[in-house]
Formats: sequence, C-alpha cells, structure tokens
Amino acid sequence: MTEPILEVTAAAAERIQAAKTSEGRDDIALRVAASEDGAKFRYELKLVAVDSKEADDSVVHLDGIDIYIDSESAPRLQGASLDYVDDMSGSGLKFENPNKTALAAHPLAGRVQEVLDERVNPSLAAHGGVVSLVDIQETRVVLSFGGGCQGCGMANVTMKEGVSAQLKQQIPEITEVVDATDHAAGHNPYYA
Repeated sequence: MTEPILEVTAAAAERIQAAKTSEGRDDIALRVAASEDGAKFRYELKLVAVDSKEADDSVVHLDGIDIYIDSESAPRLQGASLDYVDDMSGSGLKFENPNKTALAAHPLAGRVQEVLDERVNPSLAAHGGVVSLVDIQETRVVLSFGGGCQGCGMANVTMKEGVSAQLKQQIPEITEVVDATDHAAGHNPYYA
C-alpha cells in the first residue's frame, strides 16, 4: 500500500470535519494547495464541492471527507503532515513539511529567512507590516514589503537602517539588500 501524499492527524481531521458539518452539506471536500512563496510554502485550504475534483487531482481519504490536492501541489506536499495546534501563539491548522522551495535550496536562504522570522518581522508586525524573501542572487538578497509597510513613506528608511542593516550584521556575506516592492500596488498599501 502506498503512503498518502499528506498525513492528517486526528486533531486536524476533527477540525476539518467540524468545518464540513458547519456548512450543513454532505457534498463537500477540502482542497489543499501549496505554492512557493520565496523560501517558504504558502498553503491554501478551501471547502469545495465534491464534484469539483479534477482528473489529475490526488485524493486523500479521511473518514467522512476527501482532500483534493492538485498535480502541482502534490510533490510540494509529499511526506507533509497537517495537524491542529492550540498553543500560546494561537490555534489553527498547521503544516509540517519536509520539502523545500527552489529558493530555499540556496545556501543563504535558510539563514536569511531565520533572521526575517526571528528578528525583523516581529518588529514590523507591531506596525502591521511584514517583509518576505523573494530571491537571492549570489550574495544579493531581494525582499518585498507587505501589509502596513507596503507604500509606507518610511519603507526606505526601514529597509536601509533596519532590515538591510540587520541582515548584513547577522549574515556578513550579504553584499546588497534590495526592495522589490511595488509600494503603490497591493490590497492595502499605506498610500496609493
């Protein structure tokens, strides 16, 4: 018997079933997608009609609900697990994924992402902002601002004196940090 693409814990299955029950319909499946977002995966979960299954979808059968995974997402989710967590940082469905994005294969990517996650983004979150790793070109790091930082008049200062300085201090081999953000676009830019 082959291993399913995605393992689902009992706690996650219970939450998925509760979401299905809250819809009050039996003809619902869960669609799971994974796309590359810099050095991380971005996951999308959506309740869909059972008859929306595509011919090339992989299916994970749970007791009472099927999970559809499109052909592009399947290799990104192979060996991953979906769990429900409830801890001090919040509660919700959480993926544990052994796979890496193409960008994450770069030797600096993990270190850059760690600095962004542990030092930079917690500070920016206080202002509703976030910065994401977009690319690494040898020793040049390309980032993108989002949330309250996108379009903010202080984004250039934040980049030079905060983000770039922090990255270069923590990872000395970085020679340049570039902001690739379109500060006039987006869902909720500070200014348009």
